[in-house]
Amino acid sequence: MIQQLTRLFALWTVLGTLWAWLNPKHFLWVVDGRFQPFGQSLVSFMLGVIMLGMGLTLSLDDFKRVLALPKAIAAGVAFQFTVMPLAGFAIAMGSGLETGLAVGLILVSCCPGGTASNVIAYLARANLALSVTMTLASTLIAVMMTPLLTGWLAGVFVEIDRWALFRGMITIVLVPVIAGVALNTLFPKATRRIAEISPLVSVVVVVLIVGGIIANSKALIEAHAGVLLLAVLALHVTGFSLGYAITRLLGFATDSCRTISVEVGMQNSGLGSSLASTPSFAGQFANPMQAALAPVPSAISAVYHVVIGSLLAAIWRRSSDKGEEAL
Repeated sequence: MIQQLTRLFALWTVLGTLWAWLNPKHFLWVVDGRFQPFGQSLVSFMLGVIMLGMGLTLSLDDFKRVLALPKAIAAGVAFQFTVMPLAGFAIAMGSGLETGLAVGLILVSCCPGGTASNVIAYLARANLALSVTMTLASTLIAVMMTPLLTGWLAGVFVEIDRWALFRGMITIVLVPVIAGVALNTLFPKATRRIAEISPLVSVVVVVLIVGGIIANSKALIEAHAGVLLLAVLALHVTGFSLGYAITRLLGFATDSCRTISVEVGMQNSGLGSSLASTPSFAGQFANPMQAALAPVPSAISAVYHVVIGSLLAAIWRRSSDKGEEAL
């Protein structure tokens, strides 16, 4: 039952976004600052919960898998931090986005692959082990790469505090993942039970984060809807397409091509939203209105990538089914 509900995350994301758009007050509590657990913003805390849940599903053996698939993982991670950031920068420059939206688009393009990609890889009958390992590898590497790439590319629009981004990556990503792995190693039976529901919890939390940002930014989205929606769509279409096309040209197996396409095309939009919502990131903008725009591309991204990924998964799964019938 839990797995079935988790697999419908695309539906929950779309429904949650629609709900937030029609009834913003139901989601504003996520982002309006009324709740600050442990002195952190609620969005940052919620993303930490997602990362902790990811860590609970990992063991030391999962890290060893990186050595077993070096070529595919190296290619996938390299594309993750080249194709998407460069596409984000080119689209931001070419579409004439407002400064806040441009920086937000580049930020989400520099984020690692999202955990939702593992569900899509499973549904698409791609290489699930490769997907999980790539998500893990890109998440760990992102602790360094996301601040560096964002500072380099988004620095064209506004001076980026890379050290503040790095601190955010440590507290929001690295510490919770390591804590989850440690708990799984020390208390495997207890964490195994928690890990059964953690993917569904992650889906709920992502929907709340996206809904909160949509609710808080409704007027801004309406004002910039046309170019913003097209720009974020172009980013993800580029990621999915080039992720598949390049690996196909390099001679990878079909299931690996599908996996890398999904990993490259799907970003950790929750992380992008959380980083863009921090006071230190907002403080980099001279205009508060531009700061308010920065988290919006991540929220739109969360909807786009799960919908595109789900459609591709359905197509690829049907293709695999036909291939098996032919045999």
